[in-house]
Amino acid sequence: MRMSAILTTLVGLAVAGGSAYLARDYVERSKASASVSEEAELVSVLVARSDIALGQAIEAHLLETIAWPRDSVPGGVYTDRGELLAPQGQHPRRAKRAISQGELIMKSKVSEYGEKVTIGQTLGPNLRAMAIKVSAETAVGGFVTPGDSVDVVLTQGNREELRAVTILQNIRVIGVDQDADEHADTPEVARTVTVAVTPEQSQRLALAQRAGTLSLTLRNFEAAETQQLDLIKLSDILIDAPLEDKVSRTVLVRRGNTTEIQELR
Repeated sequence: MRMSAILTTLVGLAVAGGSAYLARDYVERSKASASVSEEAELVSVLVARSDIALGQAIEAHLLETIAWPRDSVPGGVYTDRGELLAPQGQHPRRAKRAISQGELIMKSKVSEYGEKVTIGQTLGPNLRAMAIKVSAETAVGGFVTPGDSVDVVLTQGNREELRAVTILQNIRVIGVDQDADEHADTPEVARTVTVAVTPEQSQRLALAQRAGTLSLTLRNFEAAETQQLDLIKLSDILIDAPLEDKVSRTVLVRRGNTTEIQELR
């Protein structure tokens, strides 16, 4: 009886030990399988390690590799440094537009090897670059920088005939003087501001520059909508009546030995 109990106990221990071993082996294999599955669902992509300015050469120290979900990788993104960086002795690729830190390096934002990069490559389809003469007073005190959006206001006339009208709205600034870097955040007093406009808008802008003074108003990035604005005249904002209407007209009236002044109405 005792021998039977001992054998039963030994068999139970062996079964328990085997079950524990099989369970541990299953868990370890499941973890390994999950790890392989997760790795298979990710792909390495290239991003900017720091800000890259328009026209700047693409070099190795400006890049870093991160893991990206394979199913959500956008088309045209660089995944291989060898494809992006120039071979020995060849001119490098350059940024065709400003690339922010952490941004994916897209083929549409990078030139061919040795290709010249100009501000025209930052323009969208059917857009033109056009410069506007400005000063500190007409360019928001120098706070307009590349990448901002502005409205353009025309002021013309003299004295009582002075009038103003907004001729263009939500226009993108692509350059300030010779600076086209959209990462620039230091205000500077510029002499010219270059904007991206359609051919029709460029004609209106050319005429307006000859007709009077152009001023820029800086827009909020979220203020994308435009609205119809009417021309406004100086007389529309003057609340008081003209001075000549305020001058009283009087006449001296004599009645016998008395005199009095009466105002003409």
